[in-house]
Amino acid sequence: MSFFSNILDKLGLHKKEEQKPAAPAATPTHMPTTFVPAKPAAPAASAAKPATPTMGGPTIVPNTPVPPKVEAVSEVDVVKKLEKMAEGSGLDWKVSIVDLLKVLGIDSSREARTELAKELNCPPELMNDSAKMNTWLHKAVLKKIAENGGNIPQSLLD
Repeated sequence: MSFFSNILDKLGLHKKEEQKPAAPAATPTHMPTTFVPAKPAAPAASAAKPATPTMGGPTIVPNTPVPPKVEAVSEVDVVKKLEKMAEGSGLDWKVSIVDLLKVLGIDSSREARTELAKELNCPPELMNDSAKMNTWLHKAVLKKIAENGGNIPQSLLD
């Protein structure tokens, strides 16, 4: 698991791997059926063609599988979540990458931040200057969180 994936997990933003569909079951020799009451035949003058010829009796149709309901991915209120996690700690996650990582319970050491900076493609000229790398890294992490469904305010992304 990548360093940034760990951040997404802590915020509840990590996208779960799509489940592979189950192998289709063998086709049964007897399909379950559903009773559908007969509909009156369309008037002869109508251009509409009935889907199935009826003789006034009920129509029996095989059951068809219903596709699973697809739910939209909701945006996670990252600010609210982080503020609650930071409550009473004195940590300023809105300004400091070190504080952000501490609030999330993630290693905030220089080595860990360097690893994260490399993962997020920090420009090489910033890697040797801790303060510049930290500033870049903080913005980059917030932008990536926003790209993954977190509601980061624009004021923190500029």
